[in-house]
Amino acid sequence: MADRLLSSVAQKLLSESLQVKKGETVTVETWNTGLPLALEVVKQARRAGCLPVVVFEDEDTYVDGVKSAPKDVLGLMGKHEYGSLSGTDAYVFIPGPPLGPYYSRITREEYASSTKYNNSWYEAAEKAKLRGVRLTFGYVGDDLAKYLGKSVEQVARAQLKAVLVDFAKVRSEGSEVAEKLHDGSRAALVTKAGELKFALKGSASVEDGVVAGDDVAHGENVAYLPPGMVSVDVDASSASGSVALSPSLTRLGYAPPVTLEFEKGRLVDWSGTKPAPMLEKVLKSVAESNRTLSLLTLGLNEALGYGYGQDRFVSGSASIAGFGFVGIVRDATLKVDGSTVVSQGRR
Repeated sequence: MADRLLSSVAQKLLSESLQVKKGETVTVETWNTGLPLALEVVKQARRAGCLPVVVFEDEDTYVDGVKSAPKDVLGLMGKHEYGSLSGTDAYVFIPGPPLGPYYSRITREEYASSTKYNNSWYEAAEKAKLRGVRLTFGYVGDDLAKYLGKSVEQVARAQLKAVLVDFAKVRSEGSEVAEKLHDGSRAALVTKAGELKFALKGSASVEDGVVAGDDVAHGENVAYLPPGMVSVDVDASSASGSVALSPSLTRLGYAPPVTLEFEKGRLVDWSGTKPAPMLEKVLKSVAESNRTLSLLTLGLNEALGYGYGQDRFVSGSASIAGFGFVGIVRDATLKVDGSTVVSQGRR
C-alpha cells in the first residue's frame, strides 16, 4: 500500500479526528492488516511531539487462543488493558478480520465469546475520557474480499481513501439531514417495491469522523473512519409496507436484490428473482419476534463507492437494520413528514 496514502490518513486522523497535542499519549492497537498504517501513525505522532505506543495482536495467535484458552477467561480484559486505557489521551484502533462477521476460522459462538469484553472496553474508554478512532479497513481479510469480488488491497485502499474526505463538509451536511429526523416523525422509504412506512424514535446522530470536546463530554468518544453517516432509531413496532433492497452484504456473503415485507414492525416475508440461500439462512437465524426494523442510516461519504464493504456510508445510500443484516438501498427516496430528504439515491 502506497506510503503517501498511509501518511495522509495518519496525519488526518491525528490532527483532525483526534486533535492531538504535544505531550499527549497515543496508543495504537493493530492487527496484521493494519500494521503498516499503525507504524505510520507512530511516526506522525512523534513528529507532533506525542508519546506513542503500539499494541499488536497477531491473527494466528489470536485464533489459537480462541480455540485453546479456558472458556471462563476467554474474552475478558486484563487489568493491564484497563490501565492502558486510563493512561491514554488518544487511541487508534485498527481491528483484525477475526473480530469481523465474515471470518471463517472461528465459529459465531467462538467470536461472541472472544469479544464479550466489547462493552467493558467502551465503558473504560468513556471513563478515561480518551479520544478514539476505529478504522474499519482492518476488518478486511481474505473472506470479506472474496465476498466483494476484490483483493484485500483494493478494498482496504478504497476505505482508506474515503477517510480523506472533508470532515467539515460531512459534519455540515450531516447536521442538515439530522435536523429533519425528529423523534416521532413519520417516514416513508420509497422504492420500486412500493413504500415502507415507519416512525422515527429519538434524536439522530452524525458520524463525522471527529472526536471533539462535546463528544467526549457526552460519552461519544470513539469515531469511525471512514466517516459519513446519519443514523436514527426506528420505533420497532411501526414499520409496515415493502422495500426493494439493492445487493446487500450479509455475514455469509452478498445477497442479490430482494423485496422485504413488514407488518406492524415485523419482517413477515421476503422474495427475489434469484435464489438467495445465504439470505434465507441469515434471516432464519433470527427469531421471528426479533425480525424488526430498528435503525435507519443515510450515507454522506462522497469518496466511497459501492462494493467496498461499507455501503451504508456511500453518499445517497439508505440502509435499514435490526432483522439480522444491514439492507442497502442505492436508489431510494426518503420522505420524512412529507419532506424529501433523499431523492432516488441523491441527497
